[in-house]
Amino acid sequence: MARIWTGLAAAFVLACAWISVGCAGELQRSDLERFFPPPCILGEKDDVLPIWPIFKQNGTADELVAYVFESVDLAPIPGFSGTPLDLLVALAPEGDFLDVKVLSHHEPVFVDGLGPEPLFDFVRQYAGKSLKQSIRVGPPQGGGGGDGAAAVVNGVAKATASVRIVNESLLAAGLAVARAKLGFAEGRDPSRAATLRADVFERLDWASLAARGYVRHYVVTNEESEAPFAGTNAEGLDPEVRARPSDPFIDLWVGALDAPVVGRNLLDDATFARLISDLDGRHALIVISTGRLSFAGDDFVAGATPARLAMRQGGAPVEIRDFAWRKPFILTDMPQGDVSVLTIKALAGWDPASPADFSIRATREKGQILPERISHDFVFPFSVPLDLLALARPESAKGFRAVWLERKADIVILTASLSVLSLSLALQKIVTSSSFRFAIFRRAFLAFTLVFIGWYAQAQLSVVTLIGLARAARGAAGFAFLLYDPPSLLLWTFTLVTMLIWGRGTFCGWLCPFGALQEFVGDFARGLRLPQWRISTAIETRLRGLKYVALALVLGATLASSALADQLAEIEPFKTAITLTFVRSLPFVLYAVGLLAVGLFIYKFFCRYLCPLGAAFALVGLARRWDWIARRVECGDPCQLCRAKCRYNAIEPSGSIIYHECFQCMDCVVIHNDRRQCVPLIRADRRLSPLRQRKAAAL
Repeated sequence: MARIWTGLAAAFVLACAWISVGCAGELQRSDLERFFPPPCILGEKDDVLPIWPIFKQNGTADELVAYVFESVDLAPIPGFSGTPLDLLVALAPEGDFLDVKVLSHHEPVFVDGLGPEPLFDFVRQYAGKSLKQSIRVGPPQGGGGGDGAAAVVNGVAKATASVRIVNESLLAAGLAVARAKLGFAEGRDPSRAATLRADVFERLDWASLAARGYVRHYVVTNEESEAPFAGTNAEGLDPEVRARPSDPFIDLWVGALDAPVVGRNLLDDATFARLISDLDGRHALIVISTGRLSFAGDDFVAGATPARLAMRQGGAPVEIRDFAWRKPFILTDMPQGDVSVLTIKALAGWDPASPADFSIRATREKGQILPERISHDFVFPFSVPLDLLALARPESAKGFRAVWLERKADIVILTASLSVLSLSLALQKIVTSSSFRFAIFRRAFLAFTLVFIGWYAQAQLSVVTLIGLARAARGAAGFAFLLYDPPSLLLWTFTLVTMLIWGRGTFCGWLCPFGALQEFVGDFARGLRLPQWRISTAIETRLRGLKYVALALVLGATLASSALADQLAEIEPFKTAITLTFVRSLPFVLYAVGLLAVGLFIYKFFCRYLCPLGAAFALVGLARRWDWIARRVECGDPCQLCRAKCRYNAIEPSGSIIYHECFQCMDCVVIHNDRRQCVPLIRADRRLSPLRQRKAAAL
């Protein structure tokens, strides 16, 4: 069997390499037959699901060893380019991933950023993981693994949202196959299983454990045991029914031994700790039988599955096995009889919070030479009390909802910062009353934007999202990819709303990490007293048009379904400077550094002239409802101070603001409110000064 699986995995790798090039992610029978030669046998494609069974010959029968399918056929969750990733998956009948390979993807961070290798390494981690586990993405190099109920795969730095989409796509597609074909746990999702609480404990005797339901008690009397056999050939064969009708035929106790309130009362603390260690993620039940019919028959073998006792949940069997773990119990009033510690594998799909059933089979024999055997299963309900359990997160916490819960701290911090920014812009006169304090506030906020929003939260907005939206709008994908990056979605929403109030400058001047980096570069240049090149109005107008050309080229390529769109999006240096923090191939790093170098002499060169996202925001910003920057009659004639000080050339000679080119730095607002800088205010104060002197002399 091991050789078959090894050959299957090798063939799988070759198949992926060839299919990804030759078939554009669409599996054909001829492709699979070529790369899954004997002893593998390719079955017929399923009539309902787009999956292929793979068999191996076992004697005269064909044994199913895997299902092969593409994730895009079963869970087409869009990535950040708006296009779903396509994964080729080999799934064993037990629900284990034999292998996972990337057939195609358009994730920006893996196209020309980190390169595809980190993505390939990421999906390799799923080999050996099971759909019966709860698989989640952990921090990069965080010690991924786990053979118990939960498994962790290491994420990829700078690609957090993308790998979460990969994980969601893989699990959604795999569970679709498992629920339809594998039948384990009748489709129960193992990530929904409750876990035992380690913090619930108090000293209790056996009677108290039973009274609270921590240990379940089931009794069938001799008289009650006769009823199932009435009218059969086995009726009346048990003499104990008439002799002692009220005596127990079955007297069974069952409890969750790995729950501290049970285990620590039955065992001393050191022994309980050893038990949990030895279980290694498995569940443990203590079963005690004191009646005539014990779960342990004459043929009971330590370490084996009890022949008489069975467990089911949700209509599916749950495998139980004797732990062969014999340690002394310290509770003196516990029943004395046959005792066993039964284990349930972590991968068995058992949910402690859901009802389950135990059954004990009673068999009667009639005749001596060829006895007739007649059996009946006595069934008892079992569940762990809810106060001992930590329930799984609600269904609403799955998928992208889980991402929102995981990043709730980031969301709270970002929401608070956006609230502060909104209040500051709404109260601009108060905020700019002191040029010194405002300068400190602005630099502090820009540092927050660069470090937290950009490098930490990875929430740099990009034209790549516009590409994804364009593809989704024409039906090539859905919009769900937006939900997997909460900080970015929050920023998009805030930006679109504020563009109708203040224009593009709220984002471009305050919330763009690369814009903040450029502004710090400009401050550095001024600190070094480097010459600042001020471009003439005529050339400025032409240069501003370049960003609209860039936007038209990117969106045009997108609407034309051209793969060129992803390459054109590289006009943005955001991926290099912010997402990947300059850890990228040399041409991209040189391009980003070159733009910053130009910014030493031409203030925020990229933002003003080349940014396609800025062009899109400028167009949307034309719908702005208010001219919120205060102006005076003297602005422009005769005073040109604000225009001369504006490093964006966003003020007309007339003094009016060019809002679609304004980055909302508020330097002109500071000047407008400063009686030491604003020329009209200075002149007014000079005219009033002699009058004040005369009034003072008169007093």
